[in-house]
Amino acid sequence: MSDVILVGLVLVLTTALILLRMPVGIALGLGGGFGLLMLRDASHVLRTIASTSFTQTHTFTLTIIPMFILMGIFAVHSGIAKDVFAVASRLFGKLPGGLAIATVMACAAFAAVSGSSIGTAATMSRLSVREMARAGYPLQVASATVAVAGTLGAMIPPSLFLVVYAIISGESVGAMLAAGIIPGILSAIAYAIYLFFRMRKVTLTPSSPGMGDALESATNAKGPLPWGGVVKVGILFAIIMGGIYSGLFTATESAAIGAVAALIMLVVSKLREGARAIGNGITESFKEAASTTSMVFLVILGSGILSAFFVLAGVPDMLADAVLGMNMPGWLTMAMLLAVLIPMGMVLESMSMLVIAVPLIYPVAEQLGFNGILLGVLMVKLIEIGMVTPPVGINCYVVAGTSGVKATTVFKGIWPFVAVELLICVLLFVFPALSLALPALIRN
Repeated sequence: MSDVILVGLVLVLTTALILLRMPVGIALGLGGGFGLLMLRDASHVLRTIASTSFTQTHTFTLTIIPMFILMGIFAVHSGIAKDVFAVASRLFGKLPGGLAIATVMACAAFAAVSGSSIGTAATMSRLSVREMARAGYPLQVASATVAVAGTLGAMIPPSLFLVVYAIISGESVGAMLAAGIIPGILSAIAYAIYLFFRMRKVTLTPSSPGMGDALESATNAKGPLPWGGVVKVGILFAIIMGGIYSGLFTATESAAIGAVAALIMLVVSKLREGARAIGNGITESFKEAASTTSMVFLVILGSGILSAFFVLAGVPDMLADAVLGMNMPGWLTMAMLLAVLIPMGMVLESMSMLVIAVPLIYPVAEQLGFNGILLGVLMVKLIEIGMVTPPVGINCYVVAGTSGVKATTVFKGIWPFVAVELLICVLLFVFPALSLALPALIRN
């Protein structure tokens, strides 16, 4: 059997296992293990699994992952999202599409502490979809807004996707986190502009006189703005990026300090409810963090086994030779490789797509002289599109599950946002400084 056919079989097997709902890390490991077995023997497979289990997880840099996850979950339980949504609703609620724009801005702020696309979508869906529907927004617009704005958690620091990309590729974690700031803000602004023009000619007919508790208290209230959540977001973001940028501590240290700060915020927010509420909040946070961290590390381990097969089969070299042999300009070659991620995102889970694609595309980008940090931003941006496009579209299913809206309704409203996302990808590709300006400042 030729190596090309074997690689195809491994990819088909891995994709099939993922589509059959097998845990992503196990599916990646089984696919890679099968390929290694076809190339060598059982003893080689066992040695690879044993060595990969150590080499993929013993790196000190990986401690940043559980710390960021824990910080985000502490932030969720401290009620930051509710305050942020209330402030955004009051500030933007009177504009055309104001409540949807407020949702986008609240998602952007919450993404800056959660580091999770799914977590952002799930949390904001509970707060805003019902309120937008009661205010007269079409359901497909309301639900799709939350689904696509939730993807900001994949780009705005502390993004787990950027961290995992940095670890797999060997790029600086701090530089990758800084690179996500401007593209994330640009995305939020682009969504808001689309919603402004989309809803400008729509006459809203509230389905409920009160328009929901959150909307009534946030948009129509006359009292002071509840700035507490916004201040907490600012503190956590300043700890992470300010600490890295100033050189006070590394990215890993900033994650740990941010987690401690978020824990303090959780305790303070629960003081009125008593010691039992504080204990329950902390316990649930650690349970959720342990579960999420285990999933991420299993994916990293499985991707290591699959990557070992790719290297042994010579896939990076084959891909590089094939691409370079086309004698196309480097920018066009990279554009074609990145474009392949769009259909991949429609059938693969986001994290598995990242860990499969990086070992294949990154070596080619290096040979073409393409900037590795820019590549990471573009890959994560395209992964965001995969998070909202069928049939996988995990964010759409999360919004549907938490809001009670049909998944088909969410998908119907997604496509204009996908067009906006593709436009942003083109801008980032054509103007690399949008992604590279802040990392350059950190390095200098």
